[in-house]
Amino acid sequence: MAKKILIGLLVIILLMQIMQPTKNQSDTISENDISKTYALPAGVQETLVNKCYDCHSNNTKYPWYVYVQPIGWWMASHIKEGKDELDFSEFKTYSTKKANHKLEEVSEQIAEGHMPIKSYLWLHPDAKVTADELHAINDWIASLGIKVRD
Repeated sequence: MAKKILIGLLVIILLMQIMQPTKNQSDTISENDISKTYALPAGVQETLVNKCYDCHSNNTKYPWYVYVQPIGWWMASHIKEGKDELDFSEFKTYSTKKANHKLEEVSEQIAEGHMPIKSYLWLHPDAKVTADELHAINDWIASLGIKVRD
């Protein structure tokens, strides 16, 4: 009986590997990307791309373990949630009010340590936004006339 259960579980695990989630990857930068909406200082652009775009754009860089299910499904779910909340690839489609609010939230979420999320930082510790990077982001946001917390 135990052998049948073990074989059944193994078959289920193997079948799970066949069902891969759709990848969130694009070969190009969207015409609606935030970089096409605003002039981003080089350091701010680099920080957003390297530390935010995996979950908040159409250009996720996938690690090898994404092909192991259910990890891939879990990551796909996180990316969907991240893009539902803020999508830098579609930023140009936001109203001015919504865009300004999203930029306020970028500053706030980073400052409060909510972004990047802890589970992402476990395997990507270099994604933590430094104080200098946050300061540059805040300076840029403030230069747009949007109030940010100090």
